[in-house]
Amino acid sequence: MKDSETGLSVFFPAYNDSGTIASLVITAIQSAAKLTPNYEVIVVNDGSSDGTARILVELALIYPQFRIVTHEMNRGYGGALRSGFATASKEIVFYTDGDAQYDPSEMEALWREMMPDVDLVNGYKISRSDPWHRIFIGRVYHHTVKMMFGLRVRDVDCDFRMLRRSIFERVRLEKNSGVICLEMMKKIQDSGFKIVEVPVHHYHRAYGKSQFFNFRRIYRTGLDVLKLWFSLVVRGTHRTGATTAESVEQRTRAL
Repeated sequence: MKDSETGLSVFFPAYNDSGTIASLVITAIQSAAKLTPNYEVIVVNDGSSDGTARILVELALIYPQFRIVTHEMNRGYGGALRSGFATASKEIVFYTDGDAQYDPSEMEALWREMMPDVDLVNGYKISRSDPWHRIFIGRVYHHTVKMMFGLRVRDVDCDFRMLRRSIFERVRLEKNSGVICLEMMKKIQDSGFKIVEVPVHHYHRAYGKSQFFNFRRIYRTGLDVLKLWFSLVVRGTHRTGATTAESVEQRTRAL
């Protein structure tokens, strides 16, 4: 069981999410407070050009547990996630997107599964609430990358995850694009961390539009996936790096 003082960092990557981010932050604060008194909520504002920055400043004046990370220029989804993980200061980290297609209050279901021997609790969508073409493309992508990368999780692209911050002492994330989720799950799986999966709800996008579903971005994502596959599956560079680091640590201990 978790100690009552176990720390929890909650963060949202946000890009032009002014219509949803306030309610998400407030829900996250209320939900996290039920789980532990030792929590923080963070939003990574990834170069938003709408009213997101103003709303975040107003929230920070009201809630002392809330922090803002600002990217002056858009770095991409991967860049926002990397900043969120780097900023999180608590033992356990939860993140989901700033577009409100997931309900932050469901983090409680993940928290219950975060036992001492569990490293990551991965959400999987009960049913995807998107237009048919997004559902189709998503399923093709999901089954393709699972086969290419040998992934065992049910839902690779469900951005509703709770994990131990200590994972990143061994796993180094490098991607700035949306394929960072694929990179992360492959590296975590190959490092031998224990993963548990929990069903979560997925909701219709009520504000803004997806930054992914256009032909140019799909093409670029395809290239990124191929490059990542060559690096992680063909060359296995992440495993080589981990082996080297472990060998150095072993030699140091021997001395």
